[in-house]
Amino acid sequence: MARTAKTPDSSRPPPRLRRAYYDCRYGQLHLHNAIPSGGGFDELTSVLCVHGSQETARAFVPVLGTLGLNRSVYAIDMPGFGESDPPAGQFAGDARIEAGVNALADFLDSMRIRSVDLVARGDGAEIAQRLAKLRGAGVRRLVLLSEAEAGSADLPQKLVAALGGTQPT
Repeated sequence: MARTAKTPDSSRPPPRLRRAYYDCRYGQLHLHNAIPSGGGFDELTSVLCVHGSQETARAFVPVLGTLGLNRSVYAIDMPGFGESDPPAGQFAGDARIEAGVNALADFLDSMRIRSVDLVARGDGAEIAQRLAKLRGAGVRRLVLLSEAEAGSADLPQKLVAALGGTQPT
């Protein structure tokens, strides 16, 4: 049975913000992540952030602290972007999107994350939608941000509301 989470309060210690590398079929993926101060034993569904082709995962750094109060949050540089290794060979159009889907699937498998919420910006939405189709019920929510929403000052609060407060069963 799902449990409703408490409203985040400011007395709670901030999440740990880190950067890391994980292996995937294309080499290493670089990511920014937030881990709740409690160590993740009673956290909400993890969030995977997908950036567009004109940016890197750094675009999600401003929301990591707020989203990471109650859940693990992973903002990954897609293959060939930021500090992640590029795939070999052709890397444009559909090949870029497919590489993103495969890399995120590899990451979820290596972390043994069975249920995830996806947040995507710009054309990262195509990667997120394909990953949601591939993972089926393993993707609980899909939040797609427009250019205007991605730049709004109250984005962290909007994302908390959109992702809800239901813990995984």
